[in-house]
Amino acid sequence: MAKAEKSVAIAELKSEFEGSSAAVLTEYRGLTVAQLKQLRVSLGGNAKFAVAKNTLTKIAANNAGITVLDDLFQGPTAIAFVKGDVVEAAKGLRDFAKANPLLVIKGGVVDGKSMSPDEITKLADLESREVLLAKLAGALKAKQSQAAATFAALPTTMARLAEALRAKREEAGE
Repeated sequence: MAKAEKSVAIAELKSEFEGSSAAVLTEYRGLTVAQLKQLRVSLGGNAKFAVAKNTLTKIAANNAGITVLDDLFQGPTAIAFVKGDVVEAAKGLRDFAKANPLLVIKGGVVDGKSMSPDEITKLADLESREVLLAKLAGALKAKQSQAAATFAALPTTMARLAEALRAKREEAGE
């Protein structure tokens, strides 16, 4: 590969690192081209799966300010650049790795934080962003309903207390 081609490849990888919310490094040794195509399809629009030379990828990551991945650039490495929902991409990688044990998740980086393979698997076990947001919205609505019921109960309780006090005074003859 000529020096100019290497510079272009490094610039492209750097822009991928900078434009992604996460990057997951995998080892793909033994997977066929058809299996890699299937993996790309299973990741959908959430992630871009790319195979690149380790030295160029390491330089691009360092240029992008990501140094936590340096130890993972050994053996054949492919990177999933996640631009969408990180959980969905992690699920896609985990599920594909279960079906094809030759795909090994080495680790990655999510929002600048280093992630081990186990942490990426735990991330895949989370529910999707939409489900979590719906649960949060439901919880907030429930709290608002409880607060509204509490505020509505205060005047009613005061009215009952005033009525009980009036009835007690009336019984006492006051």
